Amino acid sequence: MTIDETGRPHHPIDRTDTVGAIGERAVIAALTASATAGEPAHDIVIGSGDDAAVLDIGGSAVISTDTVVEGRHFRFGWSTPEQVGARAVVQSSADVAAMGGRTTGLVVSIACPAETPVGVVLDLNDGVVRAAHELDARVLGGDLVAAGQVVVSVTAVGALEDRRPVSLGGARTGDVLAVSGPLGASAAGLAVLSDPRAAESDWPELVALHRVPAPDLGQGPIAAAAGAHAMTDISDGLIEELLTMSRAAGLAMAVDSDAVPRRPDLVEAAGALGVDLTRWLLAGGEDHHLLASFEAAAVPPGWTVIGSVGAPSTSAPEVWVDDRRVGGPDGPDLHGWQSFADPTGD
Repeated sequence: MTIDETGRPHHPIDRTDTVGAIGERAVIAALTASATAGEPAHDIVIGSGDDAAVLDIGGSAVISTDTVVEGRHFRFGWSTPEQVGARAVVQSSADVAAMGGRTTGLVVSIACPAETPVGVVLDLNDGVVRAAHELDARVLGGDLVAAGQVVVSVTAVGALEDRRPVSLGGARTGDVLAVSGPLGASAAGLAVLSDPRAAESDWPELVALHRVPAPDLGQGPIAAAAGAHAMTDISDGLIEELLTMSRAAGLAMAVDSDAVPRRPDLVEAAGALGVDLTRWLLAGGEDHHLLASFEAAAVPPGWTVIGSVGAPSTSAPEVWVDDRRVGGPDGPDLHGWQSFADPTGD
């Protein structure tokens, strides 16, 4: 493998051949060469290419895994293979950040039909490797297997580096709720791609943030160091994460929708497409910014306070948005991503 003039790895196999024609071992060799290119990481004792990886992270480890499935979570008509790989890394690494950890390594499993062009698999892997390096992490290894559709599973390994882990259920009465970045962009980007009346060129940044979310995952360790009591990443939508956090803590939670940060182009796109903006903000998922509860004086710079944690609830999960209870039998029909519901898009 060499690096071409664009900075992309160049693999010495025919990218137009199929995975079935090239064979598993040849493709894995190319994936391994890409993963091991560049400067070695000091915490990797044994990396990609062996039966398993060995890490020396000097303390408690954080481990999380996430899977994206073709037709369910992504479409190659809307995203390139490299974007799909990068997106899978963000999803898994956001869970590590939500515990207060920093991702140090990734293990990647790619399943695909035998007729898949080799270039698709190599591009997927290039997206994974590039996203890993942006997090100052390394790909430690993985697997390649035949399947009826493309499936990418990423397991992220992270280090707490002497910080305490931040649990999902640690919120306390009187805490404020805060988020680390603007919400709704991924949902808006999906809406642009899905609506034949919308032009991608009109909202390019929203579409880009749907294809590859760009949360600042370094805010996870920052929040932990600031004393966050509870934290999660916003993967299934703000409402779903609040319901989960409320259930775990046994406490009521309240949010002011006007306080939820949003991008200016999100407001413009909602008006142009005739969409209720609050649905993108409250129910849209996959932004992967962080949601946490803090003492009011402990909120880190750059975070936005959007609500508060109330008293113990006998009917948790109990979440209120603008004086309306949501997510329960008496609440409005407002909910985020449901894994086993019918797909509604990308």
